[in-house]
Amino acid sequence: MLGHTRRHHTKAPLADTNHTRVEEKKTIPWREVAKESIAKYTESGLMLRGARARADLTQKELSDKIDVLPHHISEMEHGKRTIGKEMAKRLAEVLKVDYRVFL
Repeated sequence: MLGHTRRHHTKAPLADTNHTRVEEKKTIPWREVAKESIAKYTESGLMLRGARARADLTQKELSDKIDVLPHHISEMEHGKRTIGKEMAKRLAEVLKVDYRVFL
């Protein structure tokens, strides 16, 4: 009788698709990732909205700090009102960012 030896078949490790997806996302420019939001809010509006959220301020609180009407903040965030250089500097001072991000 011939002796059979069992071979243990090991599977090749599966590709870590989640890790790969995360790595791929890291190489995508933020403007590409935020394309829909930029189209909806404009890039400067999105930057304002993000900086305001990071500072944990409501539109009303921010408007009080820079002495503008609250709906002006909303209009800037939604791209309905441009953010000029002087306004960008006022926003930047309160939000602790470089004013050029709003231009």
